Amino acid sequence: MEGFQNIALGFATALQPENLLLCLCGVLLGTFIGILPGVGPLITIAVLLPVTFGLPPEGAIIMLAGIYYGAQYGGSTTAILVNLPGEASSVVTMMDGHAMAKRGRAGAALAIAAIGSFIAGVIGTILIAVFSPALASVAMQFGPAEYFALMAFALCCTSALVQGSVLKGVVMAMLGALVGLIGTDINSGVSRLDFGFRELSNGIEFSALAIGLFGIAEMVRHLGDPEPKGQVTVKTGRILPTLEDLKVSIGPILRGTGLGTLIGILPGAGLSISSFAAYILEKKVAKDPSQFGKGAIQGVAAPEAANNAAAQTSFIPTLTLGIPGSATMALMLGALLIQGITPGPRIMQEQPTLFWGLIASMVIGNLLLLVLNLPLVRLWVKLLDVPYRWLCPAILTFGCVGIYSIGFAASDIYIAAAFGLAGYLFLKLDLELAPFILGFILAPMLEEHFRRAMLLSRGDLTVFVTHPLSATFLGLIVVLIGLIGVHKYRSYLADRAAAAEARG
Repeated sequence: MEGFQNIALGFATALQPENLLLCLCGVLLGTFIGILPGVGPLITIAVLLPVTFGLPPEGAIIMLAGIYYGAQYGGSTTAILVNLPGEASSVVTMMDGHAMAKRGRAGAALAIAAIGSFIAGVIGTILIAVFSPALASVAMQFGPAEYFALMAFALCCTSALVQGSVLKGVVMAMLGALVGLIGTDINSGVSRLDFGFRELSNGIEFSALAIGLFGIAEMVRHLGDPEPKGQVTVKTGRILPTLEDLKVSIGPILRGTGLGTLIGILPGAGLSISSFAAYILEKKVAKDPSQFGKGAIQGVAAPEAANNAAAQTSFIPTLTLGIPGSATMALMLGALLIQGITPGPRIMQEQPTLFWGLIASMVIGNLLLLVLNLPLVRLWVKLLDVPYRWLCPAILTFGCVGIYSIGFAASDIYIAAAFGLAGYLFLKLDLELAPFILGFILAPMLEEHFRRAMLLSRGDLTVFVTHPLSATFLGLIVVLIGLIGVHKYRSYLADRAAAAEARG
């Protein structure tokens, strides 16, 4: 009975005219930026963070979530039509989707991508509603020690699961934590790490940091790239797929949904991994794997279902545990913090309207995307002709106005510019931004919960290992470090063996 009441509360919130309009704006904008190469939801959400400051918490997160999963729809359009993925997760869709388009079946590919995304999105949303209460059932057992251990585990996970060097991930997380601690210590009133600048006494404004790292840095990087040619060389043809297409696609859609759901829950896994994993799985189970890459409709259905399911379920650790699984989810976490809401196991008890309203809006948003996406395909294709250099001034102006409107401080714009330069250097050095942003967000909360635990235990450090939940999370950190060490040692032995074989 309580479950039905929660769902009813969610739909009552999501169907409010303002929230419904924000959901529609979010999914349309998400589709738009998903189509445009080089923009993406990360930059858009970073730029729009200041706008959410003046919105109710429910409306702000509903709009940002719509942008996030709407971009997964839009990314498939350019991947199929012009062999240019609007989103990184659409690279896999491009392999068979564009091959179908060249054979005159672009409409069927677009339709299957939309249908697969819709089914996966709805199933993923249902799973959020089913499993989130189970995670939140332990909320009453969480104290300062448990929260500290959980956040430390989240930081370690994100640092360890980055692509490339684990050491770089750890360094970026520590650097983000140092930046997060800039400002005045609320307990002692002592300024720290501000180097004598009064503008830093209240800490770094999250919107300035986000727009600098993700917006300005990405724009500078892409301005140096050759201008992509957005000329559509194929016709969309018939939009609706045949019954045979649906019959062949239903299995891959369901398998992709299941795989994407599991990967989406894992912190740091990302949507691209779910797409590649679903594609590889379909190739393994296919009767004729040789058709993949030549226009197999399964190669479109499975990856699109996987990345959309992962997009939905990635909200589970972000909302119920406060563990963002990606840089975009970290920005979502920042948007909630701007609203004065701290995600965690208690969010369903403390903010039921926001939590269940978001879940209901996902169902509505996915339905809106299915209804709107196919008729607007030809319109979206026209947007591919907009040069990226024309978008940059608008994005930059909008972002700076938004930053200034929060605190009416010109110094925040200078801070954004500084982080734009830092973000560009990070990208050039192939350093992951997700650990940095997570370190920035979690460091003040880590410090707060550590101090509370010390205060309640009267300085006894054993409080972190005598409490079962905190001890479990700290044990998982040790296990994670051990697994990384074993992996590195095996890689070292394999390299030595390969070198010896080459010399012999």
